[in-house]
Amino acid sequence: MKDSKQELYKLCREFISQKLLTLHTSIADIHEAMNNESKSSAGDKYETAREMLEQDLNIQIVQVNELNKQRDILDRIDPNIHSEVVVPGSLVKTKNTNYYIAISAGTLKLNGASYFAISSVSPIGTKLMGQKPGSKIMFNDKEIVIEEIV
Repeated sequence: MKDSKQELYKLCREFISQKLLTLHTSIADIHEAMNNESKSSAGDKYETAREMLEQDLNIQIVQVNELNKQRDILDRIDPNIHSEVVVPGSLVKTKNTNYYIAISAGTLKLNGASYFAISSVSPIGTKLMGQKPGSKIMFNDKEIVIEEIV
């Protein structure tokens, strides 16, 4: 199970790297489109197209900044640490679900099992933080019992 934690950590890193690669490609495409637009357009059409490209560029930059923050969160996690309570980097097993407390990366598949990579500040993450094995929390009107923390 400890190896699973390290593998999940790597999958979260890959998730961020892949998203950043996609965004950087998109940003380069937008810059190219802006350069082409300035060479081939004139008047109101040019201003409208350029403004739309600039808005797209700003959205992409915000997403890059957000991913950089998530990478910083991962940088502060030691995947080898074990804690008796849920902390960032914990792998939390419940009867129905496995949670990896790190970043919001959705469902990660590892060795045929599913793990939900969640942030410690997500709604369920805040409820899980600081809990011990055997603890019960309520989330979405359902009782969740923590079976194991790795």
